[in-house]
Amino acid sequence: MTLPSHAHGADDLCTAGTTLYERALAEGRVRSEAAEAAPCLTRYGLLRADADDPAWLRPTAPAVALPRLLETVGHRIARHRSRAASLATTFESLMALAPRHAAPAGPAAITVLNGLPVIQKAVAQALADTSKELLSIQPGGFRPPEVLAKSLSDAKGALSRGGRMRTLYQHTSRHSLSVFGYHDQLQGDTEVRTLDEVTDRLFVFDRVVAFIPASKDRSVALEIRLPALVEHLAAAFECLWSLATPMYPHAEELPSSNGITARQQAIAHLLVDGLTDSEIALRLGMNVRTARVHIAKLSAVLGSSSRAQLGYLIGRSGILRRQN
Repeated sequence: MTLPSHAHGADDLCTAGTTLYERALAEGRVRSEAAEAAPCLTRYGLLRADADDPAWLRPTAPAVALPRLLETVGHRIARHRSRAASLATTFESLMALAPRHAAPAGPAAITVLNGLPVIQKAVAQALADTSKELLSIQPGGFRPPEVLAKSLSDAKGALSRGGRMRTLYQHTSRHSLSVFGYHDQLQGDTEVRTLDEVTDRLFVFDRVVAFIPASKDRSVALEIRLPALVEHLAAAFECLWSLATPMYPHAEELPSSNGITARQQAIAHLLVDGLTDSEIALRLGMNVRTARVHIAKLSAVLGSSSRAQLGYLIGRSGILRRQN
């Protein structure tokens, strides 16, 4: 039976567990009975049985244990997202029955949109009805010109009606000629800022309706007209906007410190968190080759000759403290 004091996650190790794990790392192994006071260590794979002598436990290296735990968390998040999409689909048919008993005025508070054509049509209609404010978050880097061109006419219409358009991209979009070309064609109050990491895609129109993805492949979306939730999403956008670096119409240089760029600082955080090159590329909206180039530059600046040494040098350099 799990002790109440150990009913915690791997992200919040108890004092006994932290102390014993530090001791195991320092000494190379600990007696099996020592782990009875901290069962969380064996539960999360931080201690494992010694293959040569079961009376002893050996520590799993932090660099090995962390990616395993992160993978477990990722699987759990994926399951929750899948369940959320399934629930949304189920309740779509149930909400259709509600008007028989109590027909509400106006559109549904939350509508499930299935299929890219349906999503695009709903977003285009909301954009066509917009006259005050367009907020959008667009993760990823490269944007095909033909994709941008599809929304150009509607965006021009909203701006011509006096609307204000603000867009958040990732820093990788600073190198996209198609993005600059798109915004150069817009006349009116339009502004772009960038961050290393942003949330998933988000559109908020006139703070009346918002759209968010409801599936990983973006084939399902939610159209949200619940005022409190729309305002909450708009507030999240404003928080990210205040942290972002201007890109258009007046670009500002990304900050750097002692030869370490903002991009390299973000990569340093993800390296310490145990992410692979592919995962870092996905999070920062770049391809794997570009991510590896940045990692190589970071290694050169810090004088690292190996991945393991790089993590140690990142900790000593103060990069993580400077970014916070």
